[in-house]
Amino acid sequence: MTTIGIVANGPASLLPNLNAYRNDVDVWIGADRGALSILQSQLPLSIAIGDFDSVAREEFIEIEKHADTIQTHPSMKDETDLELALQQAFKLHPDAIFLFGATGGRLDHMFINMQTLILIQDRGITGILIDKDNYVEVTKPGMHQVMSDSHYTHISFIPATPVVEGLTLTGFLYPLEDTTLTMGSTLCISNKLQANSGTFFYKEGILLLIKSRDASENTILR
Repeated sequence: MTTIGIVANGPASLLPNLNAYRNDVDVWIGADRGALSILQSQLPLSIAIGDFDSVAREEFIEIEKHADTIQTHPSMKDETDLELALQQAFKLHPDAIFLFGATGGRLDHMFINMQTLILIQDRGITGILIDKDNYVEVTKPGMHQVMSDSHYTHISFIPATPVVEGLTLTGFLYPLEDTTLTMGSTLCISNKLQANSGTFFYKEGILLLIKSRDASENTILR
């Protein structure tokens, strides 16, 4: 199984501890300033890609020195730096892609990065977006298991399609059975597991699984 970690140019304050994923990620790709974040975490930088308009000249020289491969693009282009990084990731035929540095800052970038998870899933690849306080995964119909994680105190389910049909939650504080969930509904916000694991099942639609914690919670960051 091959897992790729892509680090984008989101605020450094929202990045998790990238070193916590050292053993989970096989290939690290840096999009623009994300390449510098990888190097600062003392992780191997396989590919650096983007227009690099967010790094100083001396920082770019450091990226050039340590990246196995570097691809520079003009700032006036059709794709975002993250999309360029994803194109490279897809060529490696991974089983999973983790997105870091893809939240915070501009809302247009954050929303399109969330939608990018669906594009990843459409290719049969597991796509997960992670920041300091949140874990977001796109799921498709069927049975899924959710494991307890002390870092995340809340579990929410948000439709990514107008309707999600037949949602059943088992092992949760607020269970559901064969429920239709519509876009904009807050019915499945801030749930919790009752034990070490729970399951969710649904028949139609696309559902976002979001595990999160409040920024004020005093837990050890990953």
